[in-house]
Amino acid sequence: MIGLIGKKVGMTQVFGKNGEIIPVTVIQAGPCRVIHRKNKEKHGYDAVQLGYEEIDEKKINKPKQGHFKKHNSPNFKYLKEFRLKMYKDIEEGEIFDVSMFTENEILQISGTSKGKGFQGVMKRHGFHGFKASHGVHESYRGPGSIGQCATPARVVKGKKLPGHLGMQKVSVLNCRVIKIDLEKNLVLVKGAVPGHRNSIVRLRKEL
Repeated sequence: MIGLIGKKVGMTQVFGKNGEIIPVTVIQAGPCRVIHRKNKEKHGYDAVQLGYEEIDEKKINKPKQGHFKKHNSPNFKYLKEFRLKMYKDIEEGEIFDVSMFTENEILQISGTSKGKGFQGVMKRHGFHGFKASHGVHESYRGPGSIGQCATPARVVKGKKLPGHLGMQKVSVLNCRVIKIDLEKNLVLVKGAVPGHRNSIVRLRKEL
């Protein structure tokens, strides 16, 4: 299998073989069920749709209920699709868990970054800001001049300005698996992972 859906539990630290402290993110991954198997002949590409966190039928809408019934599957809260370049023999109904990973394996982890609301250019884009002395009367944290006095006499597209920060899909490469707990379906990966506690993340094997 190519990967799993998981939930970020939080961060902690473990000791390595030489006694060094390793910061790790704890992810509860799987078990995930294959809901739908897509193939190149019918859909144009090879992929599997995984379901994570089984829930009651009353908590999902009618289209999703019909989708699960069509594929003879329990109801799941989260659905994610994984493109396949290998492992083409996967069938609907199969269950996958953290046993697919091994220690020291490299993963790619994707999640939604923390939302930080409306922020200025210094925090959002790393602007230096104005001087704080020598007669400067402007806002010290402002963006400065953003337009032109002549052609094109407008603010060009893509100009870095204040705005909403965070709540974007972020992928972290080269996440090394430090430890696996098969009983609790936990994966400990080195370093930080995007998202807040209890946010959904996607773990993919680096191929």
